[in-house]
Amino acid sequence: MGKINRKEFTAGVIVLAVVVVAGGIFLKDSSLFYRMLVGLGLGYALTRAMFGFAGSANRAYNAGSTKLLRTLTFMFFLSAVVTAALCFATGAENFGLWINQINLGLVVGGLMFGVGMAFCMCCASGVLTDLVAGPTRAIITLFFFGVGVYIGFPLQATQGWVTDTLIHSSSYETGVFLPDLFRFDGMNGYLGALILTGILCLLAAGLGKMYENKRRKAGTYTGVDTEIQQEQEEIEVLGDQEAVPVLSETTVYRIFAKPWTLKMGAVVITILFSTLMIVTKGGWGASTPYGHWFGRLLLVFGVPIESVTGFTKQSAESFTVPFFENAMNVQNVCIILGALVASLMMGIFTKQFKESLKITPKEVLIYVVGGLLMGVGTRLANGCNVGALYSPIANLSLSGWIYFIFLFSGGMLGNAIKKRYFS
Repeated sequence: MGKINRKEFTAGVIVLAVVVVAGGIFLKDSSLFYRMLVGLGLGYALTRAMFGFAGSANRAYNAGSTKLLRTLTFMFFLSAVVTAALCFATGAENFGLWINQINLGLVVGGLMFGVGMAFCMCCASGVLTDLVAGPTRAIITLFFFGVGVYIGFPLQATQGWVTDTLIHSSSYETGVFLPDLFRFDGMNGYLGALILTGILCLLAAGLGKMYENKRRKAGTYTGVDTEIQQEQEEIEVLGDQEAVPVLSETTVYRIFAKPWTLKMGAVVITILFSTLMIVTKGGWGASTPYGHWFGRLLLVFGVPIESVTGFTKQSAESFTVPFFENAMNVQNVCIILGALVASLMMGIFTKQFKESLKITPKEVLIYVVGGLLMGVGTRLANGCNVGALYSPIANLSLSGWIYFIFLFSGGMLGNAIKKRYFS
């Protein structure tokens, strides 16, 4: 059984306390404080469960494991159930559902993002947690991710193959809302939409399991270190039948430091997503602010705001409103801080930080290219791994599943390119 790293654990508690108190004092209103709590929760859960969207393809290609992929489909279905229940009870028109466009941009953007996440070993949410787990790589990736989003803004705003949808359903002109296809089911289409979503989740999970079994048969399955650690921790806890005192180091370790299972992470993220749906009436997005952050940097170096807005087709407020008065900025920064708290409490911060300092010129190049691909890809697909994948699937949008296919394909392709030319 693992033990608490007392210095790091104490530091984690202090960081958490300082962030919460500072948020209560300095954030403008309760809605921003709520975003702070959600960000902390997401960062904590992603790190504690060693969970990430990019790993669905990266782990499959490099280690043969599709456990994370299968867990993602479990999370997709749980979240879709939440959306269906909320919309059935109060009406879909009361929510800002992510019913995204289905077009060439979705396909090309998905492929680009998949290749980029393979190159950088992270995604839009993962780059935030990686600022703690692998800061050198993450800083390079995040900067060029922001550049990519920034230069992709005008494409997203002006190109019909990005803005227009090829098909749409009866209640949404932006894309296909699955319940519209099943209005005959006696539950306004939500029963049929959930059945179809469940079938698609099972299909993705089943194909993933078949692929993993094939790798095992071929002797190319190696497993993932973090998944092995998670499994071992669970076995040790289940096998320990002795009564453990409530006030003991073992209890503290189990509650605050023991790695969560992937399913535990999926359940916690689903709960946080559900609160976003209830409180904000919308889903989870992450990548758009990265372009705004780069624009803010240009303003610092003297670029006129008129030049920034003229190029990006974005409003001036996106770049000039006080940083911590923007809900997405608060949420994203707090994902980083939540990851820091989890890393410290788990006692892995120092080790990860030291390991991340080793970087080669070839790695710098691939992170630059990967960051740019992800950034531009998000604008073409109108979202990232959360804004074009998770939120749309959870919101019963067909676009999310189409994006999933091309994102995963791009991830496998990117890993193959990386292995051949950059290993």
